[in-house]
Amino acid sequence: MAEKLTITLAQLNQTVGDLPANAAAMLSVRDKARHADLIIYPELQLIGYPPEDLVLKPALVERAAAELDKLATATADGGPAMLVGSVFVRDGALHNGVALLDGGKIAAVRFKYELPNYGTFDEKRYFTPGPLPEPVPFRGAMLGLPICEDIWHPDVCRHLAQLGAEIFLCVNGSPYEIDKDTMRIDGVAKRRAIDTGIPLAYVNRVGGQDEVVFDGASFVVGPEGAVWVQMPDWTEAVVDTVWNKVPHGSSHRWRCEPGDNAVLSEHPEDIYCAMVMALRDYVDGNRFPGVVLGLSGGIDSALCAAIAVDALGADRVWCVMMPSRYTSTESLEDAGGCANMLGCRLDTVPIEPAIDGFGAMLATVFEGRSPDLTEENIQSRIRGVTLMALSNKFGPMLVTTGNKSEMSVGYATIYGDMNGGYNPLKDAYKLTVFALSRWRNEARPKIGLGPDSGNGGGPVMPERIITKPPSAELRPDQKDSDSLPPYEVLDPILLGLVEHEKSVDQLAAEGFDREVVKRIERLLYVAEYKRRQAPPGVKLGNRNFGRDRRYPITNAFRSG
Repeated sequence: MAEKLTITLAQLNQTVGDLPANAAAMLSVRDKARHADLIIYPELQLIGYPPEDLVLKPALVERAAAELDKLATATADGGPAMLVGSVFVRDGALHNGVALLDGGKIAAVRFKYELPNYGTFDEKRYFTPGPLPEPVPFRGAMLGLPICEDIWHPDVCRHLAQLGAEIFLCVNGSPYEIDKDTMRIDGVAKRRAIDTGIPLAYVNRVGGQDEVVFDGASFVVGPEGAVWVQMPDWTEAVVDTVWNKVPHGSSHRWRCEPGDNAVLSEHPEDIYCAMVMALRDYVDGNRFPGVVLGLSGGIDSALCAAIAVDALGADRVWCVMMPSRYTSTESLEDAGGCANMLGCRLDTVPIEPAIDGFGAMLATVFEGRSPDLTEENIQSRIRGVTLMALSNKFGPMLVTTGNKSEMSVGYATIYGDMNGGYNPLKDAYKLTVFALSRWRNEARPKIGLGPDSGNGGGPVMPERIITKPPSAELRPDQKDSDSLPPYEVLDPILLGLVEHEKSVDQLAAEGFDREVVKRIERLLYVAEYKRRQAPPGVKLGNRNFGRDRRYPITNAFRSG
């Protein structure tokens, strides 16, 4: 019986639906890890995660089975075995599972028992839960193979321990959320390891997939709760872990040699990296040559421009300033300064001729009506049409620049500044935008391609962009505070209403002005139709619009 095992943890990206490319990436890792006994890949690595309704197509399931057979055949050369996640059909039911490929065949298959059905997860729509899994014997060790959600509850690990499992190898597709790495390690993995007395290796995928992004950050914890290995976040990584069978009381147990101990991103770098990776993989995965965005001289567009440059490089980012009669000299200067700091292209396309054209076109039907929000929205929609024209003509994807505070209360123009293919700020409140902008002006993200002063930092925007009062500049001397409470008041109210589902009474009891909270709740509900038509954006918290928070558009309920 073996007393030493080398288990390679492969923290990889995936392309949902591209089975040959995903299989080739796994074989590439195997070619470089010939010394290993076993290589572990993330959850559903063969087909990509989350596959959503793709798994309802019989053709995908059939091709996954054929591709898995090819991978199994590759292990006939006597090299390392592979633990590969895929979909499986048994007795007419579809399962999310893992296959141990060894010796040229599929040596064992285990199915996911706990199917998450909350937040971003909808696995009960697609999969049938497997039975409580049994351990898999492998070269002298008994392996327990829980899959992602299986370790968030105690039953699977306890069952495996009772049947003699000695090492837990857990494959995961665990999306990023703020403080998620602490929750995974301290709140879940350590508890399972300590509860059962069995070490646990946790392998997570990395990369963006539409609204969700995966941070990697794979690790190994011991039965006493110690972190034996910590892999990096926000990057692909392949790490060998060496396991030895050592005496333990009257018997033996497997112990992992201490290995890499990467430092994970602290706040707010983690949020910024999530935005960068999500945008990068969305643009590249959908084969856009680059992005275009409106650069107004305000903080939201400046931050989006910085994220885009960090994601794609300055040569793939095109900024456009679209001034009107209400655009201040400061905004023109700040937009120019921002583009210069980032090193990206900036063009100026004045919208005044289009405003005059719409004024003349609508003069008869608008006769007798004073200018109001309609004329402001026309300006925003002219800018949206202009940017979409550039996107259509030259091919770059339009980046949307509205933040979560604005999207919550409808302070955005549908078919105007809401136009675009992806919004990096969709789940970031305005105060978060300020914090990220200040941080990025002093630091550079570990995965960023943008400016680096040599000390690890920017700057990426003029300081005045951060310090001046926010304004849409759609009428004379306009400020956001004309229409909304100060963001220091608005954002905590929105956190209560959106993230924590609190009522008007609860927030009033916490000290917020009741009438203000009632107004914000009303704005939140009536803006649902806008959000339903908004572009996707990266999920950062636990209640993003779209995947997590799903409210009816037609809705008469008010808690106040």
